Amino acid sequence: MWRYRELMPLFDGESPVTLGEGFTPLFHAATLGRTLGLERLYVKDESLNPTNSFKARGQSAAITRAKHLGTETIALPTAGNAGNAAAAYSAAAGLRCEVFMPRDVKQPFVDECRLYNAHVTLVDGLITDAGRLAAEKGGPAGWYDVSTLKEPYRIEGKKTMAYELAEQMAWQWPDWIIYPTGGGTGMVGMWKAFDELEAIGWMAPGRRPRMVSVQAEGCAPIVRAFESGADKAAPWNNAATIADGLRVPRAIGDFLILRAIRESAGTAVAVSDREMVDDMLTMGRTEGISAAPEGGATVAALRRLIANGTIQPTESVVLFNTGGALKYLEVIRNLQL
Repeated sequence: MWRYRELMPLFDGESPVTLGEGFTPLFHAATLGRTLGLERLYVKDESLNPTNSFKARGQSAAITRAKHLGTETIALPTAGNAGNAAAAYSAAAGLRCEVFMPRDVKQPFVDECRLYNAHVTLVDGLITDAGRLAAEKGGPAGWYDVSTLKEPYRIEGKKTMAYELAEQMAWQWPDWIIYPTGGGTGMVGMWKAFDELEAIGWMAPGRRPRMVSVQAEGCAPIVRAFESGADKAAPWNNAATIADGLRVPRAIGDFLILRAIRESAGTAVAVSDREMVDDMLTMGRTEGISAAPEGGATVAALRRLIANGTIQPTESVVLFNTGGALKYLEVIRNLQL
């Protein structure tokens, strides 16, 4: 990721806190594409980042700056992967890490945070409740809050996904990007990168990928806001989905996500948990890719968009698999019973 250091927030002489994140592979999913009638289907596999998800990018950038500012303790609410990444990078930086998670989060997420010596607080409720408690405890203590969009640096790490995609596709954007959306920093970061790549003359303006936001049927505030024409997304009551990363009832950057979808002439789609798991297995069976439910959700959304004529067989599509399956193996077992 830090090969793009000139476009990253680094002071002269500042060294990044890195575990080798970034430049994940872009696979031509030829077998899966044939089953769907697409010749140019690609998967950007973020599961091959440290700690098994795209969250490594944002936490590398955030904790790099936190260390430079003299922070001693990192804190955040998380549904799982962001906490694992924050814990790992905090350990690498020699910082303490306080992680607040919903009590019903998958056990591997809790175990991995503790592997990196983070202190885990389990909270009754959702990630929003965890965020409230993290702020209440961390504010008076002076902890450095790296929760979604509470500081600018996680976005700076996430934007590198678009830099890589442009480079890997020989400086041509795909027609479509299908992206699983919880807090939405990945989509917001990539949209920022589109602006930057156009500003420095590396990509021509006026032709960006059409952005698709994918959410779970049990927690789809962005989809509902998009379909109703709203500029902001109302909180989703009783959010429920097996995809922990999609169980975000209110995204702080909702207006930025909606702006990116609309300005790109994209769309938003909600899929069921059953579809997610089925297509986790599809990605594994056809391409050998270890996909989290969020990655499976992109395939399910693609099926729907092909079926209703939104995506044409001649168009190019990139699916983002934002995390791996290993922390979700119990989900696969349970839904196969």
